[in-house]
Amino acid sequence: MPNIHFYKMEGAGNDFIIIDNFEYGFSLEEIIQMTPKLCHRKFGVGADGLMALERPNKKGVDYTMVYKNADGSDAGMCGNGSRCLAVFASNRGFGRKMRFNVHDALYEASVDGEYAEITFPDVSSPHSINIDGQDLIQVYTGTEHVVRLSKKDELKDEDGLHSLGSSIRRKDEFLPNGTNVNFVYKQGEHDIHLQTYEKGVEGLTLACGTGAIASAIAAHHLAKEKDQSDYYKIKVKGGNLGVSFEFNHKSKTYKNVILKGPASFVFEGDVQI
Repeated sequence: MPNIHFYKMEGAGNDFIIIDNFEYGFSLEEIIQMTPKLCHRKFGVGADGLMALERPNKKGVDYTMVYKNADGSDAGMCGNGSRCLAVFASNRGFGRKMRFNVHDALYEASVDGEYAEITFPDVSSPHSINIDGQDLIQVYTGTEHVVRLSKKDELKDEDGLHSLGSSIRRKDEFLPNGTNVNFVYKQGEHDIHLQTYEKGVEGLTLACGTGAIASAIAAHHLAKEKDQSDYYKIKVKGGNLGVSFEFNHKSKTYKNVILKGPASFVFEGDVQI
């Protein structure tokens, strides 16, 4: 492979390597192959995952987002990554309003400097499950998530969260894709403290955008879905995110789901694989 010019970005501490695949034209197989090497924090650049700005593979979009977890596995949607890629695309001349796809799902992005909002497709109402005595809320936000209500002090026990998150993530009930595990402390009516164990990273990350959405929807669900629309402030280790949505009682779906937050450039460079 040739030297690759890459960009390092972060969204609330979730960090990513970004390549402009309009320029390189790497195949999906090549992207999968290079991702673990580039994302390795000791022998590579280091990141939670790699994103490629890809030529559109669906009608009506400006670009296609290709995202791979740090281990090269498919993550589906990545909320914070999509915000970073939107800022990157805006800086590459795509404007401030964009449409893009991840697999078959369509999204909209709005960029203002180093701040981005992503509008998600509708999300189905979550449901409660119990696994090994753990009460969980399962919700799909472009990728697989479960939410567990926790005490505030539990969020400080990162060894304990890592152990429990790893155990839940691998349960047979979530095969074949596994699941991300969100530990949530709800402070007040619309304030959430969140720690997420991410599959593919296999550890706690400083932030998770799709996890923030899943946590907000789970909180709304547990509040008996009492409001037609809602907004939640999500406190993660890497900063703050915002999640808003409208709930349709008739269809039991969450519409106009929006993830909001910062997306910043860290550095750029060249690397040879």
